[in-house]
Amino acid sequence: MGSRNTSTGGQSSGRNDETGENEPDLATVLAYLLRSGQIRLIQSEDSGIELLHAGSDSDDDNVECNPEVDLNPDTSKIDASELKQEMLRRDGLTHDGKPLTGYSIPALLQQREIGRCRSHGRFSKADCSMISSNYLPNKIHMKARYHHKAFCGSYSESGDIFLTACQDQNIRLYDTRNGGFQLLKTIRARDVGWSILDTAFSPDGNYLMYSSWSEWIHLCNVYGDHDVHDALDLEPGDSRFCAFSIQFSSDNKEILAGANDGCMYIYDRERNERTTKIDAHEDDINAVTFADTTSQILYSGGDDGICKVWDRRMLHEANVQPVGVFAGHSDGIAYIDSKGDSRHLISNSKDQSIKLWDVRKFSSADCVEASRRAVAQQHWDYRWQQVPRRSKRHTTIPGDPSLMTYRGHGVLQTLIRCHFSPEFSTGQRYIYTGCATGSVVIYDVLTGKIVSKLQGQKACVRDVSWHSTDMNIMSTSWDGSVGKWEYARAKHHDSDDSDADESSDDDSDADDIHLLSSLSGLSRRRQPRIILDI
Repeated sequence: MGSRNTSTGGQSSGRNDETGENEPDLATVLAYLLRSGQIRLIQSEDSGIELLHAGSDSDDDNVECNPEVDLNPDTSKIDASELKQEMLRRDGLTHDGKPLTGYSIPALLQQREIGRCRSHGRFSKADCSMISSNYLPNKIHMKARYHHKAFCGSYSESGDIFLTACQDQNIRLYDTRNGGFQLLKTIRARDVGWSILDTAFSPDGNYLMYSSWSEWIHLCNVYGDHDVHDALDLEPGDSRFCAFSIQFSSDNKEILAGANDGCMYIYDRERNERTTKIDAHEDDINAVTFADTTSQILYSGGDDGICKVWDRRMLHEANVQPVGVFAGHSDGIAYIDSKGDSRHLISNSKDQSIKLWDVRKFSSADCVEASRRAVAQQHWDYRWQQVPRRSKRHTTIPGDPSLMTYRGHGVLQTLIRCHFSPEFSTGQRYIYTGCATGSVVIYDVLTGKIVSKLQGQKACVRDVSWHSTDMNIMSTSWDGSVGKWEYARAKHHDSDDSDADESSDDDSDADDIHLLSSLSGLSRRRQPRIILDI
């Protein structure tokens, strides 16, 4: 997460100074504050150097960001991939992405009513995906506003709880059942340095954990009258430590963490101790995740610009060799997300792009070396500097095996999240990401083009979360706002009869909402009539 100019060796030297018997000098204190992001150096108008606190409301917090959109993405690799054929076959589309047969929502509804749907009288997943593509979220409703930067915002797996983590050191849990947004619980975080940086729900939704600039990961309960707030020691052996990324295993028994010391950590919840520490990357690890529900395959990505694949069954401290490596980015990795099929993942990078990878196509040694050289040539700090002109030139790494590259969003100031859209409602047809412009950007997986750019917040959108069954997206911004994006039909008012138009539009919106609630499964909980049954 930190500046690339700080090498591992330099960090070690600084840590030795800090833990020595003598009191740390001013240079050591300043180095610590700079590395942890609590202060930064800026150039004043008179060409002097000033210190600025990271929590300052200075206008300089809003780094200018003008993402360059790739209007003609190179689709040659994904066109020849099994992934495209699989997605087209599942969605009933031709090679150019068009329906095999005539398609309209009224026709689909009529076919289902007479029992002639393709899936035994029910809408198929292909039908659901096609319908939902007409109702992508496009209108924001502000659900919460804080006086500090909001860093994390995510739904639980069921979608019943939404979590936010803010720079005010509070974690807030909201009850989002039946479309609501009611504050359920507020947890005061402990051992917080600057801000809470990552959070995660347990798969059963009963627990959450969070990390900050501390060697401890904290575990809290979501439900119950008795509060649980346990500190889990990762034992890094380093006083200046932060787990930038944390994840639960699917069986709730282990916790995976990636940290600023370039190491991956595995914490055993049953034994209540850290069991594994792997020296995995040459620089900060900004993202870790599991490939699928088996929790046997792990992905990691760091400031060295490399994504690595690890097999949990072969992973121990005496053997730190990954199964394979992905190289193709020209700058550090900010975030990674798995498709959940144990084959595909995406990586969000400070080179202002997202790449789609296939684990059956690793990078060659030459490609890895070329990527490392490109990353080493970057001498800017994404946290408070604009993207340099040379970085805007799309650097192509020779031998880059990625299936697709997505450009049109900005990765500045912080580790911005990206995800595959949900399987249930969209068939994972899209990739969506936060953006330094204060937007949510949605890409089509197969074409690489921007399907929608949702603009409604004033500062960097760090975290985004698409409900697992409902057609809504939550966006969490550094302007302190949390927005809920839902579909709303565009309204066209006639000046002679605006009231009549508004009434008609309201009726249309009601019909759309009813169809969307059926798509999302809300009808199973509160609607007496089910339109979509899969």
